[in-house]
Amino acid sequence: MGRIRLVLALLGAFACLTAAQGAEAGARTFPRALEDYPASANPGLGGILAERVRAEPFNLVATLLFVLAIVHTFLAPRFLQLSHRLEEAHRRRLSSRGYVPGVAGQRAKVSFAAELFHFLGEIEAVFGIWVIPLVMAITAFKGWGKAHDYLGHGLNFTEPLFVVVIMTIAASRPILQCVEWVMARVAALGNRSTAAWWLSILTVGPILGSFITEPAAMTIAALLLGQKFYAKGPSSKLAYATLGLLFVDISVGGTLTHFAAPPVLMVAAKWGWGLRHMFDEFGWKAVVGILLANGLVFMGFRGEFQRLAGPGAASTAGDTSAAASDPVPLWIVGIHLLFLAWTVLNNHYPVWFIGGFLFYLAFLQATEHHQSDLALRPAMLVGFFLAGLVVHGGLQGWWIAPVLGGLKELPLFFGALGLTAFNDNAAITYLATFVPDFGPAMKHAVVAGAVVGGGLTVIANAPNPAGQSILAKYFPGGISPLKLLLGALIPTAIIAGTFMLL
Repeated sequence: MGRIRLVLALLGAFACLTAAQGAEAGARTFPRALEDYPASANPGLGGILAERVRAEPFNLVATLLFVLAIVHTFLAPRFLQLSHRLEEAHRRRLSSRGYVPGVAGQRAKVSFAAELFHFLGEIEAVFGIWVIPLVMAITAFKGWGKAHDYLGHGLNFTEPLFVVVIMTIAASRPILQCVEWVMARVAALGNRSTAAWWLSILTVGPILGSFITEPAAMTIAALLLGQKFYAKGPSSKLAYATLGLLFVDISVGGTLTHFAAPPVLMVAAKWGWGLRHMFDEFGWKAVVGILLANGLVFMGFRGEFQRLAGPGAASTAGDTSAAASDPVPLWIVGIHLLFLAWTVLNNHYPVWFIGGFLFYLAFLQATEHHQSDLALRPAMLVGFFLAGLVVHGGLQGWWIAPVLGGLKELPLFFGALGLTAFNDNAAITYLATFVPDFGPAMKHAVVAGAVVGGGLTVIANAPNPAGQSILAKYFPGGISPLKLLLGALIPTAIIAGTFMLL
């Protein structure tokens, strides 16, 4: 019950934060609206950006802090390694002094330095950490009132809240059992070998993301990949190729509908994109691209897949999957699916999906003997990551909008693809809605580029931190951003070609 009370308290705090948004948002003057910048005498991009920095010097400060946060994400694995070395040195010092962990009467002793660097090495915490100097900078330049109003009234934290709720429900034992059953039917076509499970998860999972949302699909696919593939000890090269493929596939797999992918959600209502439009212009191309990318990577590593299926590989009989335990009654699975559907249908309305989540927690308690432990920590970390990204991203429009607005169709596609690697793709598409005179071809180019580039880095797509959080334990020393980028390059190029040529 104590765990449930903690969840309720955290959700209450989030709900209060969201409820504070509203009437005052329209009256705020920070950050400056894009239309309020004076016209530049120099029509070039450099001239526009220079004029905006002169008009608002804080722009440069906010972007510098954003860049430093991005650099921090690339250094996070080094911080984790340093944390482990400090912890080991701390244990040796304690051992030399006669301290024995677990002995009655001796309090546990931890290394503050090791814990500090471990916190700095958590990728999900990076942007939240850098909110602190950002708030200090806003206070120094604009005063505490502007900093308080910006975070309290000027931002929309609906997406982080939604991701916390959907990830928690999607990681439940009944949902995992249901989705695993679907993927098992596909994997059965290949005798449920490691390769068959790999192909099934990376094909069915991303496509299901168009219906259960990308965050939910990422959570389920990452959990199953951990059980069916990563637990067997693939090589580092195949491990990163699979992670990059997962991120890219999930990013484009949510484009069959207009409500599942965050970058599509940001523009669908304003641009009038519905279900038919998404399937005709994006969805079927995404499916073709996923099949091609999965097939090519599989063929490139088919020798290693044979090794993983050999006598030396771990046995699936000992896994901890949902299907390996006692089956959950169908009526409980059905109610969980209803909770998932309720959350998806009300993804824009925190009052409704948080209210539904409170009922879900009560149902969880009542059926505890059919449930696994509440998977709250990964969801909360991802929500924290996205909230920090929202805070920083709200101050980057001064340069993103002119960069996108000054490009033609093909350069816009690659520009959005490249920018997505350094900013959440939902932020890219959202800012594109403020660019005047955007025709249909330009709208398609910016959204296509944003979703195609969603696997290049952990910060490129909102669900990526969820996958990173779940699978990090299979990467000794933490996930390397550079190796992730390299692993995602080939599937990104394949799917980019699919979107451009079909």
